[in-house]
Amino acid sequence: MHRTMLKVLPAAIILALGCANAAADEEGFHGYFRVGAGGGSGKGPQSCYGLGGNTMKYRLGNECDAYAEFGYTKEIAKSDGVSYVATIWADVYSPKSDFGDAKLGIAKAFVEAKGLDFLNGGTAWIGKRYYFRPDIHMLDLQYINFNGTGAGVDQVKLGPGKFGYAFFKDNDTNTRDKDTGKIVGTPSAVRQNFIYQDIPANADGSVDVALSLITAQGGDDAGGKKHNGWQVSLFHKQAKVFGGVNTVGLQYGVGPGTGVGVGNGRIGASGYTSLGSDVTRLRLFDDIWVQPTENFGMELVALVQRDKSNAGGSSTWTTLGVRPVYALSKNVKLQLELGTDRVTDSAGPTKRLTKLTLAPTISAGPGLWSRPELRAFVTYGKWNDAATASVNAANNSGPVYNNNTSGVSYGFQVETWF
Repeated sequence: MHRTMLKVLPAAIILALGCANAAADEEGFHGYFRVGAGGGSGKGPQSCYGLGGNTMKYRLGNECDAYAEFGYTKEIAKSDGVSYVATIWADVYSPKSDFGDAKLGIAKAFVEAKGLDFLNGGTAWIGKRYYFRPDIHMLDLQYINFNGTGAGVDQVKLGPGKFGYAFFKDNDTNTRDKDTGKIVGTPSAVRQNFIYQDIPANADGSVDVALSLITAQGGDDAGGKKHNGWQVSLFHKQAKVFGGVNTVGLQYGVGPGTGVGVGNGRIGASGYTSLGSDVTRLRLFDDIWVQPTENFGMELVALVQRDKSNAGGSSTWTTLGVRPVYALSKNVKLQLELGTDRVTDSAGPTKRLTKLTLAPTISAGPGLWSRPELRAFVTYGKWNDAATASVNAANNSGPVYNNNTSGVSYGFQVETWF
């Protein structure tokens, strides 16, 4: 294997397998950021094309926001073979291209005790952290997300796989009567997450199983009721697929277990505890990335997600996308991304959107996951009449397209992790 590939592959495997603790596993300063600027055929800032609602948009040349996270990990003590590691990170987000006066927050602040004999070499931890949040990179879809403040054990060897348990407290606030100040409810919930991962399934293939149990702490709907929820997810990861990894996932959530209320797609966290058992989410996806040669890599995704509720009926999001990347030289790549979305809703006509981006890129290497990338891009969006209102509503610069059914945007963006 080429030396460049040897450098790129470990980071790629970490990204593709969704190892959310990768940065915390290494001492030092680590981070991620993306930021850029652009314009478009509509008025105002750069436009981004998506259907909003329960969907996610394709990222390349289609991110109108700015985001950064960074922090430090250090071993702070070692005793009888047990390593105590502290991690603290900050993050900042702006829905616009300029960070401006965006608020800096604490994203992680936790301590791990690694290599505990009574956990069969596993880890105990307490604090606020990112935890088990693999994603489909092209969509920036963290299809499961256990982030939060809590405590747990991780990587405990048990049978053919590894076990993890985590206790979190989410939405820990109270709702007060605006006149009397009396506490009338709370959206808070206790969330318990169970993971059994890296279960050998076949040659170079493994299975992960994830379960969430969500217990609401108080009533916050019109009837003063509280609603519990749950979700279960099954993932199969196949390594060494043309130099890459194929991940197939099947997920089902009920009530707050759907993740509705914590960002699109984030099954695994506590969503709105006002949601009853009639609210469900079913998702099936296949995400594959390949790197068959040093100069050529590609990511492909196919996904279908169905949301149902008594109040809203049913809605099905179907998406297909591909991002081929070809390196013209060691530091120059040409990227193309094509994605198409379809939303069928019981309450209205079918919405369709197709987005195409061409992005000449200066990169640290020729691989699909080589970063940093300094990109120039041109993006074209095309949608049907039924999707016009949704595209305008989801656009960061407002309803600039009026009744039009297509648009063009352009600009520059940098993305890196370190």
